[in-house]
Amino acid sequence: MFLRLLISGLVLGGIYSLIALGYSLIYKASGLMSFVQGDVMTLGAYLGLTFYRILGLPFVVSLILTVLCAFAFGMLLEKGVIRVLLNKNVLPIYVVLATIAISYIIQNGVQLGWGSITQYFPSVFSKSSVKVLSVSVQPEALLCVGASLVCMVLLHFFMTRTRFGTAMRAAAMDPTAAYSCGINVSMSTGITWGLSAGLAAIAGMLIGPMYGVYALLGSMIGSKGFSGAVIGGYGNMYGAMVGGILLGLAEVFVTGYISSTYKNLIAYILLITFLFLKPTGLFNERAIQDD
Repeated sequence: MFLRLLISGLVLGGIYSLIALGYSLIYKASGLMSFVQGDVMTLGAYLGLTFYRILGLPFVVSLILTVLCAFAFGMLLEKGVIRVLLNKNVLPIYVVLATIAISYIIQNGVQLGWGSITQYFPSVFSKSSVKVLSVSVQPEALLCVGASLVCMVLLHFFMTRTRFGTAMRAAAMDPTAAYSCGINVSMSTGITWGLSAGLAAIAGMLIGPMYGVYALLGSMIGSKGFSGAVIGGYGNMYGAMVGGILLGLAEVFVTGYISSTYKNLIAYILLITFLFLKPTGLFNERAIQDD
């Protein structure tokens, strides 16, 4: 039972980490909080469903197309909504409210486009289960864990080992200084929003074969991803990874050993606990205003 719960926890934790990474990237790039990540995940799941099941494209091709569409959506969101509001010198809370409004637009939009019933997402592999030690697990679960880890590692190398990633971090740390050094801060911020949307879309594609696809798929997962980001240290990329995985493990083990009644409660208990006892999270990340 322990091994089965461990694998399930890593699957959920990987999804939460991808969502939490998106929150942290956006906050680091612009100092803003966005609450649209979960519903972008839903949009990604529906796009993947369209490419993979309806159009019959290979899964890898469907994944790439879904990520590209989500990336374009993220950039369009930043340039067409967020940037326009910021140029009007509105309070940051209005930007947060705008992202909440967009999340509801996505929820209703996918229902208009794909219907309100749960859609079946075809299996990626021909086998229905594989053996991990003595436990039979869905191969899509292993794909989810592996792909989540790969995404985290690739993002780490992109942000720390490439010139463009370094420029993005510089633009996030001090936009004025970065601009004076010739860095296109506006483009950097837009790409960060695009990357965040792409990560959410990957999460949607990974979780679709296991849970199906429906309009509110990302609503709960988005809020739990936010909790994972806070637990790790809001705005810290590595904290988002660790916080998301710990949250997934905690949720699954509480469900397995105590009761499924507390499945959705554990994330918010941990969120409140960290806000009271350690608001800077596990990685001691301080808010931009505190720097």
